[in-house]
Amino acid sequence: MLSNEITAIAGADKKSKRLGRGKGTGHGKTSGRGHKGSGSRAGSFARATYEGGQMPLFRRLPKRGFNNFNFAKRYEIVNVSQLEKFFSDGTTISVQELAQAGLVDSTDSRVKILGDGELTKKLDVAAHKFSKSAEQKISGCGGSVKVVA
Repeated sequence: MLSNEITAIAGADKKSKRLGRGKGTGHGKTSGRGHKGSGSRAGSFARATYEGGQMPLFRRLPKRGFNNFNFAKRYEIVNVSQLEKFFSDGTTISVQELAQAGLVDSTDSRVKILGDGELTKKLDVAAHKFSKSAEQKISGCGGSVKVVA
């Protein structure tokens, strides 16, 4: 088979359904929208949770308990292998440097350093949290670990 003989996969490029083009198409007259009502009109939209005016399920169910979602501290994760890849030997690394390298979203992020991968460079790392393996790998290469408050 030659590259110029390859044809498109059958059915990969499906044509859109043409509505309102006469009885013979099976989609004439009301074009599959039924009769009258907001659903038949242009721009109609129904929320996924809308139940036709009935009291919605999320309001019928009792609210109980406590959820820590809004108060939980979230950390962005950086692995030792990423530090090895992005920084040179003897570098001092803080959250600002991690943000400039594109390893974290912003300088306001809380950062946790994890020990996945190998480290051969001496790095001085300042972050909010460290895993035990990350601490061992960084200090094992002669670097230092500093926990930022």
